[in-house]
Amino acid sequence: MKIHIIGGPGSGKTYIARHLAERYDIPILDLDDIFWDHEIKDYASRADPIQRDAALRRFIQKDSWIVEGAYDRWPTQSFQSADWIFVLNPPLWLRQLRIFRRFLKRKIGFDRSRKETIRGQIELMAWNKKYDRDNLIRAQFQLRDLSLSFIRCQGLSDVLQHLDKSRK
Repeated sequence: MKIHIIGGPGSGKTYIARHLAERYDIPILDLDDIFWDHEIKDYASRADPIQRDAALRRFIQKDSWIVEGAYDRWPTQSFQSADWIFVLNPPLWLRQLRIFRRFLKRKIGFDRSRKETIRGQIELMAWNKKYDRDNLIRAQFQLRDLSLSFIRCQGLSDVLQHLDKSRK
């Protein structure tokens, strides 16, 4: 099973990917892990595109995988190799709430992943507001141009419903 999950910040990509990985014993690649430079602890510096693309190619050569991220332009090879493409689009208010909650957890030390600044948090929430009318639409056009089908979902229950239905 090869799954690509795309959606804006706070849409549940990581949560759903982790759930599916545990349920089906499939490895996950968070596209942020190869898009951003690991040497820097914030989201300020991008990784080399050649190395990033090579890392994605290596990962999708596996028999089963889950790739998740907000990106729509460069992971074309993942889209083309996926058995399932899920486009997550829960309501904006819910995504903004999740982003803010994640920021607070990181600030008080409950989540030791990358640290965002307050300025970075504001920029992320502003970008998230325009994600639906920019990146998401562009991603859907790209998928259609590649003649790839995708399933729009609100969350985990929608994804599971489609996967379980197909496995019967």
